[in-house]
Amino acid sequence: MKKVIVTNDAPSAIGPYSQAIDLNGTVFVSGQLPVNPKDGTIPESIEEQTKQALKNIEAILKADGMSLNDVVKTSVLLADLNDFAAMNAAYAEFFKETKPARVCYQVVALPKGAKLEIDAIAGK
Repeated sequence: MKKVIVTNDAPSAIGPYSQAIDLNGTVFVSGQLPVNPKDGTIPESIEEQTKQALKNIEAILKADGMSLNDVVKTSVLLADLNDFAAMNAAYAEFFKETKPARVCYQVVALPKGAKLEIDAIAGK
């Protein structure tokens, strides 16, 4: 059974997509920009952008009764691969127990001038 996940604790979708879809206990979280859902701002540093994107993912998962411990895979899109080490340090703060599988790509540009975007797949 497919269920749409929506929460006001993460930024609203800026296009024709859902924040996340739960398909029989597997949750597919759409790419999260580092947008603060309360005021729409984006932090300046890559470390703070990484933390905000992961907080957004965490909020979406919480809306479906899950946590970051349930994440099995993430994808990280970076506007500048030179930010990889700093992103990694901030990212590691969120995944202390079981670290998910991950890919990381450099992309030409991201919406709203963000330095990164992160999506996730989680399982119950």
